[in-house]
Amino acid sequence: MAERGLLDFIISRIPGLAPGERLKLAEKFHSEDELRKSAKVDIEMCIRRPLRRNWTMETVCALAEGDFRAALRRGIRWTSWNDGDYPPLLREIFDPPQLLYYRGKLPDPEKPLLAIVGTRHPSAGAQAQAFEIARELGRAGVAVVSGLALGIDAAGHRGNLEASAPTVAVLGCGADMVYPQSNRPLARRILEAGGAIISEYPPGTEAFKWNFPARNRIISALVRGVLVVEAPEHSGALITADFAMDQGRDLWTASAGIVSGPAGAGTRKLAEEGARVIYNAAEILSEWKIEKGRRDGDAAVFPPGQALAMSLAKQLNIEFDSEK
Repeated sequence: MAERGLLDFIISRIPGLAPGERLKLAEKFHSEDELRKSAKVDIEMCIRRPLRRNWTMETVCALAEGDFRAALRRGIRWTSWNDGDYPPLLREIFDPPQLLYYRGKLPDPEKPLLAIVGTRHPSAGAQAQAFEIARELGRAGVAVVSGLALGIDAAGHRGNLEASAPTVAVLGCGADMVYPQSNRPLARRILEAGGAIISEYPPGTEAFKWNFPARNRIISALVRGVLVVEAPEHSGALITADFAMDQGRDLWTASAGIVSGPAGAGTRKLAEEGARVIYNAAEILSEWKIEKGRRDGDAAVFPPGQALAMSLAKQLNIEFDSEK
């Protein structure tokens, strides 16, 4: 930050650029002062095409300064494509965000992540399956990535939280603008559990509908695999599935989404096109060669009868051998 100053904030605020063009500017310019001295024509020469919208560097810099102050004021951190803590899998895709805002803690790059996505209006069976799979993944040390939307997204986050896993939410608005607002308590739980709320959009950005397809590429890019639990035709979850295939990620569909009605039409189509149908988290863990069970430091999980015996023994101050 000391060397680059507001360089990355300024680049992120230049209008009309594709993600790859922002990366090109990030590689060309090495300091804030260097970019501030440039004009629109200099940017056009760098990206080798004209920009339709009219703007001045003075206006762009003022917006960047506002983003910087807002991030500091609202407890939002950031990482740029040039930084060492930028998520490595995200860095590898065709169009990674040049600047990423986040609250909480970025996911551990050494640990696998799975995206759980689907409809905002799921069947009861699909919602329950999303929760249970996310919980079992969390118990095995796998964090879930989703979009903090109603329905399947929220069920995935909650199931992961049930296992105290650091689930990750990627937003189609600013990292300070939880959408929908009804999920603010869930967002708070995510941060308390050591997870993260991530966005490529500056603080204060509203949840415009055209932001969500772009958001979905980040969800799939952060993870090793994507599970579409239940999705109707023309669902945003299917966009995430398309990104997953383009990015070389594993792709599964959930059994509950296959047997449901119209809410699962998109899920069934994915299965017909070759996506594997799974019934539980154990199938994913087996494919990834991750041992099913508790994580280091987790409390041991005993069968119900044994758990009751241990509880009674503790109350009566009797030594209990759990191996018997």
